[in-house]
Amino acid sequence: MYDITQLIVAFILSLIATLLLVYPIKEIATKIGVIDIPNYRKVHKNPTPSLGGLAIFLGTIVGLLYIRPSHDAFLEISIGALIIVLTGVLDDKYTIRPVLKLTGQIIAAAVIINAGLIIEKITLPFFGVVELNFFSVAITLIWIVGITNAINLIDGLDGLASGVSTIALISILIMAILDQRILVIYLCIVLIGSNFGFLFHNFHPAKIYMGDTGSMFLGFSISVISILGLFKNVTLFSFIIPIIVLAVPIFDTLFAMVRRKLSGKKIMAPDKKHIHHQLLSAGFSHRTTVLIIYGFSVMFGALAIIFSNASLTLLLFISFLLWFILHIFAEIVGIVGEGKKPVIQTTKKVFTKIRNKE
Repeated sequence: MYDITQLIVAFILSLIATLLLVYPIKEIATKIGVIDIPNYRKVHKNPTPSLGGLAIFLGTIVGLLYIRPSHDAFLEISIGALIIVLTGVLDDKYTIRPVLKLTGQIIAAAVIINAGLIIEKITLPFFGVVELNFFSVAITLIWIVGITNAINLIDGLDGLASGVSTIALISILIMAILDQRILVIYLCIVLIGSNFGFLFHNFHPAKIYMGDTGSMFLGFSISVISILGLFKNVTLFSFIIPIIVLAVPIFDTLFAMVRRKLSGKKIMAPDKKHIHHQLLSAGFSHRTTVLIIYGFSVMFGALAIIFSNASLTLLLFISFLLWFILHIFAEIVGIVGEGKKPVIQTTKKVFTKIRNKE
C-alpha cells in the first residue's frame, strides 16, 4: 500500500526541483551553445535554449530519492533512462545522425528487456489471453523505441510534449491506483510533478525547450511504465489500453511515416506536416493549437480509463466513439479529404464566434 502524504511530498519535490533547476540549465545551455535555432520547419522565431529535459530528468531523480521505490528491475530502468538522456544530450548539442540516436534507444530498450521487463501476453476479446512467446522481445523493443520516438516527434510547439505526456501519465496513474500497482504510481507521480515544474517555463511563449533530452526521456519512461502497468492488466482489452492512452503521439507518428513513405521520403526525415503544423496552418494560434491537442489527449485518456473497467456492450460503444474520434483526427492531419479540412474550418468558426461574443 502507498502513503498519500508521501506521494504528495514526492510530487512537490519533483515539481520544485525541476522548476528551480531550469534556471541554471538554461544558463549552461546558452554557454555551451545548446540553442534551438529557427529554420523552415520550426515554428519559433527566436533562438531558444534547449536541454530543458535535463531539468525534468534531475527533478524526477529528486522525487525518486525521497520516495525510494522498490523493484527488482529498478536499477535497469534507471540505467536505461540514463542512456536515453545521454543520447538526447548528445543530439541536442551535436545533432547526431538518426541511426546513432536509434542505436542509443535500442541499447536502452535492450537493458530493460534483459531485466525481464517484456510484454509477455495480451488479452483479446473472444480469444482471451494470447501468449506472445518468442515474439515478446521483438514487440517489447518496438514498443519502447516506438513510444520514445512518438513523444519525440510531437515535441513541436511550446508545452506540447510535456502537456501530452502529463495527460497520458495522469491517465495511467488513475488506472494504476485502481489496480494497486505501486511502482507505476510512484513513477507517474514524480514524472507528473517534474512536467508541471517544466511547463512553468515551457508553455507559450517558451523560455526554454526540453529538446530530445526531455522528449526521449519522457517517451522512454512512459513506454516502460506502460509495460509495468497497462500490459499487466487482465481486462478484456488490455492490449489496446496503452495505445489509446498515447493515441495522439502514436497516430501522429504513424501518419507521418505513411505520409513520408507515399511521398518517397525517408520515414525518419523531418517535415512540417504534423498535427500541430496542420492546425497552425488552418489559422489557429499557437496556444489554441496546443490546447486543442490537449483536449484530444484528455478524451483518449478518459476512454482508456473506461476501457480498463468496462463491459463488452460498453466496449463496443466506445469502439464506435473511438473510430469517430480517429476519423476527425485523420481529417485534421490531412489524411482524409486530400487536404480539405471541414472539421478544422467548422471548429475555427466556433472559436471565431466565441471571440466575437467576448
